[in-house]
Amino acid sequence: MDVRRAGERYSGGDLAAGIISFHAFSFGPHYDPDNLRFGPLLGCNEERLAPGAGFDEHPHSHTEIVTWVVEGELTHRDSAGHETVVRPGDVQRLSSAGGVRHVERNDGDVPLTFVQMWLAPLEPGGEPAYEIVRGIADSTPYAVPEAGAMLHVRRLAGGERTAVPDAAFLYVHVVRGEVRLDGAELAAGDAARIADAEEMDAFAVTAAELLIWEMAAG
Repeated sequence: MDVRRAGERYSGGDLAAGIISFHAFSFGPHYDPDNLRFGPLLGCNEERLAPGAGFDEHPHSHTEIVTWVVEGELTHRDSAGHETVVRPGDVQRLSSAGGVRHVERNDGDVPLTFVQMWLAPLEPGGEPAYEIVRGIADSTPYAVPEAGAMLHVRRLAGGERTAVPDAAFLYVHVVRGEVRLDGAELAAGDAARIADAEEMDAFAVTAAELLIWEMAAG
């Protein structure tokens, strides 16, 4: 198990524009050849947008982009004609495939925080696709077959224990709260990368929310 602390993430964004970013993997000007990916996972970015702030239209290709809103509301618009507002509890996926452009903004009047995760597809190219699942139920897995991956969202009460999947690659990101994962203490913003995970569980020291990626070897 490789534990990465919240404070070890690369910080970025544009304070003057109301954007604060924290990157768990090599990203943009923060190039780290030893931290490019974990299995198919290429990025796990925490983005904080002030009211009215956002990312103007920009391109993506050959990436599966999954977004989880922590607080506030995210407005998404893309070149394929989709326009949605993503709220806490929703899972949004943009399959950029051969290429797509999109805009992400905080059009609300309260701060927005979201976690965005990027995965490499098993095969490049294809047509862009978009999906949003409203209010995904706890423990209901969300499949991203294009990347050989499955997202598990777990919301735990203090003192609750949950099994985590066996997987060739397992990535656990703590959205909020404190958990004990196979003896390792993790707090909000911390993450664990586990290769060949077997028979592990997570114990909620406090009420907690976890994003758990179960990923195949590819």
